Amino acid sequence: MNAGGEELAAAALTIARVEYPSLDTATYLEELSRMGQEASQRVARTGGDRLESVKILNEYLYDEQGFAGNRDRYDDPRNSFLNEVLERRTGIPITLAVVYLEVARRAGLRVAGVNFPGHFLLRVSDNAPQPEGSDFIIVDPFHGGALLSEVDCRELLRRHVGDEAAFDRSLLDPATKHQIIVRMLVNLKRLYVRMRSFPQARFISHLLLTVDPSAISELRDRGLLAYHLQDFAAALRDLEEYLRLSPRADALADDQQMSEAPADDQNLNSELWEHVKNLRKRVAGFN
Repeated sequence: MNAGGEELAAAALTIARVEYPSLDTATYLEELSRMGQEASQRVARTGGDRLESVKILNEYLYDEQGFAGNRDRYDDPRNSFLNEVLERRTGIPITLAVVYLEVARRAGLRVAGVNFPGHFLLRVSDNAPQPEGSDFIIVDPFHGGALLSEVDCRELLRRHVGDEAAFDRSLLDPATKHQIIVRMLVNLKRLYVRMRSFPQARFISHLLLTVDPSAISELRDRGLLAYHLQDFAAALRDLEEYLRLSPRADALADDQQMSEAPADDQNLNSELWEHVKNLRKRVAGFN
């Protein structure tokens, strides 16, 4: 399966330019092509057997090439940048998945990403077109390409979400290239916020809005990050626009009660309106 083709790797490398503005992406695309060619030669010897092909690809990537999940320093920002993952041979599930997808595609395997809650996965299907509901192999790119059963996936969901009953096989549906890129950006933004690297986090919010203009929560986050950076005019623009677009903010805008909105949302929007009132006074004072 073509999981976005080389465009996926190119987009991931574009994200890396947040930290490495002069990054030469061609070098890393060539590295992926080289690995894909080598993997293709090994996979060809399996005669098209899907399970054997996955095992051969796993041996190539994890044993021969040395890729591994970074368990000791999971929050190291370098784990989120494809160039660093290719150089250091370690990363988080989604960046290791991008490597796996790009090498597998070049090796002729039908592999797709899986936007599983809390832990990005991969799924491998037969090369022939698959009917709805057909079987597939689930691969964990972080743990050496481990093959997961549905029971394993339920346990994985329980560990990350805490509600095993919420499992549904639709959670194992193929992810689009857009979903993969958005997830990479969201992961990176959260990391920057934890590190209090607010300029970078704000830029990632801007990228997320470029990728998905309908993500109004990013307007809120970008506004709050601008507020932290004392860019009060930009903060006011984003927070006012968020509250205008947020359906649960309408009542507050008219000083009415939001009885149907959850308490947390009421509190959050109340706080945002207080921010907006204060920002209006600040910005007016600058004029």
